[in-house]
Amino acid sequence: MTVLTTNPNTNTSTNPNTAADADADADATADATARTSPLVCPVTGHAAPPAAPTAAPRITPAAPAAPAAPFTERYLLDPAVNADPYGYLNSLRDHDPVYWSAMHRAWLVTGHAQLMHCLRAPAVSAERVRPLMDAVPEGAREDAERAFGILSRWMVFNDAPQHRRLRQVFQEQFAARSIGRYRAFVERATRAMLARRAVPGRTGDLVADIARPLPALVFARWLGVPQAHGPSFWYWNARVGDLVLGAAQEEREYRTSLQSLVNLDDYLADLVAQRRADPKDDLISAVLAGGQIGKSVSEEEFVGMLTQMAFAGGETTSNLIVNAVLALLEHPEQLAAVREDPALVPMAVEEAMRFDGPSKMSIRTAARDFDLDGRSVRAEDRLFLVTAAANRDPGRFADPDAFDVRRGSASHLGFGFGAHFCIGAAFARLVAGAVVDVLVREYPGLELLGAQHTWQPSLLNRALTALPVRY
Repeated sequence: MTVLTTNPNTNTSTNPNTAADADADADATADATARTSPLVCPVTGHAAPPAAPTAAPRITPAAPAAPAAPFTERYLLDPAVNADPYGYLNSLRDHDPVYWSAMHRAWLVTGHAQLMHCLRAPAVSAERVRPLMDAVPEGAREDAERAFGILSRWMVFNDAPQHRRLRQVFQEQFAARSIGRYRAFVERATRAMLARRAVPGRTGDLVADIARPLPALVFARWLGVPQAHGPSFWYWNARVGDLVLGAAQEEREYRTSLQSLVNLDDYLADLVAQRRADPKDDLISAVLAGGQIGKSVSEEEFVGMLTQMAFAGGETTSNLIVNAVLALLEHPEQLAAVREDPALVPMAVEEAMRFDGPSKMSIRTAARDFDLDGRSVRAEDRLFLVTAAANRDPGRFADPDAFDVRRGSASHLGFGFGAHFCIGAAFARLVAGAVVDVLVREYPGLELLGAQHTWQPSLLNRALTALPVRY
């Protein structure tokens, strides 16, 4: 579980009756002092949101501003905000693009320029394995040492220069020109899966039928996992997700997740050994051929990073597929434009990333004191980098609440920016683009069934539980 804790520099109280619950991402970090009296974030809705403390935020005095409309902070996991966050995020950004939230014990960064500053700033740290380890129940700690050693080798949990050293071994293989080699395979797999699961005229769930299984199939093929090993491989990945995304709650669940991460690491270590002896046309073989494994990066680090790739290989892409299709179906004039000119498909995918992308925010920690837009951020403060708000900042995007497939700008922050720009962006674009392209071209009767949709309760992910459609 991920713990939202008291800020060490504010005199805030905690609610001892708040039930422990999970965050939807491993990004949340916290300081050691605050963990002695944590306020637990009820991500999955098992408990009421925390009561707002009375302490004032630590904001550097500024010149008096003109009177503004009253602003009332809301809990980010309020069901109404979770279902449709954009109206509230717009009002929050307009009120203060760098807002100290006593309710969430964090700085909520919602302005595009301010968020870009954070993504560039060396003072903003991505290291967050320690809070995950601290969340493990005492009875499961004996199983945790190796598992968290593996997590510490994930590049997303490292800052420079470690992050750069680890990432460079994958950089060439994840480049768009390398990913493009798999375009024909992705298009064949997309058509084959749609032919089996999405018969025109029939009803179905786009999430279960296509969006989840297709990225998993494609990524396993690219990684080099034999089809016969798929069930175990994806079971381990799902349980690792329970750990990293905070779904594990009980000691038994933690033990299962920790052991699954170890099993995944053992499996991939064996697969690496096989590819050393007998290279194939896959990601592992290509990276080994680059000659850096055993030199700039150890084989143990390489295998650890492969567990990250395996875990992350499908989720973002799955959510992007669903959100892009939903946006098109809810904006018939935009869908008609793409059908008239399928060359707009890549732009439609980019606009979906901006308009309603698969990630709402990432969470970071201040490594040291620094100034952010006139605010004094202290070491170990947490920062919620709310990309969903920054991607609708009118200071950066014209008419930002409109879904426009001809917008033509890829300057959104849906894949992050800078050193931690999503290494799998080209993969996600390829697979999501293939699905949207086939659906637009070959399914003229595609329509939504029902106007109400259920979103997974999450601070970070923007993911539908299902998308009922008529194919």
